[in-house]
Amino acid sequence: MKAAYFEQPGPPETIQYGDLPEPHCGPGQILVRVGAVSVNPIDTYIRAGANFFELPRPYILGCDFAGTVESVGEGVTQFKPGDRVWGSNQGLLGRQGTFAEKCVVDAQWAYPIPENVTDEAAAAVALVGITAHLGLFRCGQLKPGETIFIRGGVGGVGSMVVQMAKAIGAKVIATAGGAEKVELCRSLGADHVIDYTSQDIRSSVQSIAPDGVHLVWETLREPDFDLMVDLAAEQGRLILMAGRDARPPFPVGPFYVKCLSLHGFVMFKIPAEEQAKCAADINHWLSTGKLRPLIDRVLPLSQAAEAHRLQELNTIEKKSCLKGKLVLKP
Repeated sequence: MKAAYFEQPGPPETIQYGDLPEPHCGPGQILVRVGAVSVNPIDTYIRAGANFFELPRPYILGCDFAGTVESVGEGVTQFKPGDRVWGSNQGLLGRQGTFAEKCVVDAQWAYPIPENVTDEAAAAVALVGITAHLGLFRCGQLKPGETIFIRGGVGGVGSMVVQMAKAIGAKVIATAGGAEKVELCRSLGADHVIDYTSQDIRSSVQSIAPDGVHLVWETLREPDFDLMVDLAAEQGRLILMAGRDARPPFPVGPFYVKCLSLHGFVMFKIPAEEQAKCAADINHWLSTGKLRPLIDRVLPLSQAAEAHRLQELNTIEKKSCLKGKLVLKP
């Protein structure tokens, strides 16, 4: 089978596209013919050499997948050949990734694709959708009628946060860069969108929510805790999902005087049964049109190296060159 993989970490050019042996499913696993995958920042960190965990060699890239079940292993009862499935959590913790014509997945990490949802959409929503759901509801305990501020409302996770918050009836304030992205963020359902290229974030949010916001979601790799604490309401919650190497100053006094709480998490450490609950909501919102992934472009899997280059330009170099997810098709 064809796959995008590397033997040793390095720059995007390290990625090879070629033939690898076809995998076979064992007990509790399913073999999926891949229809689409998507690129996430963590894929580029691992490829660049981040030592998060031991990698198999050769290492197939990718966390997310959508496709069709070809066969099932012993003990698998929830899926059968021909079922369409999506999921994430691959290429992590020693597991092989998904950037291939076929992948083997533990059945607990797979979810049915609604009939009216494409493989491309399911793959694009996988990691970012589960991450958004966990942060909003498991960590942030967002409730209908509350106000959330999301910094980066048209990014991979940010666009999911905006839509999920609106789906439960929250008030959404978000940022975006430039007129085009501001309008895109509004189209996702944000009640107020601040153009960070021309407006001051602090004063803009405080004019919209003078008593503060209940949930502050930071997507940047370098969090601004002074801003987050200033914007939060009494007993507000702060969410972090990026910035592994960041060591920013922290305003201890204002934080505890407001009785705030700070939550950081990585989705791949959350138990499978909890992620399955996220997937159930995601499927409902996808099938009813309340959730739509933003897809910047669809590329052939053979262009995985180019996709990684674009993702790094957007994430590491902060070029803001993407308006949604990069999706690849074998």
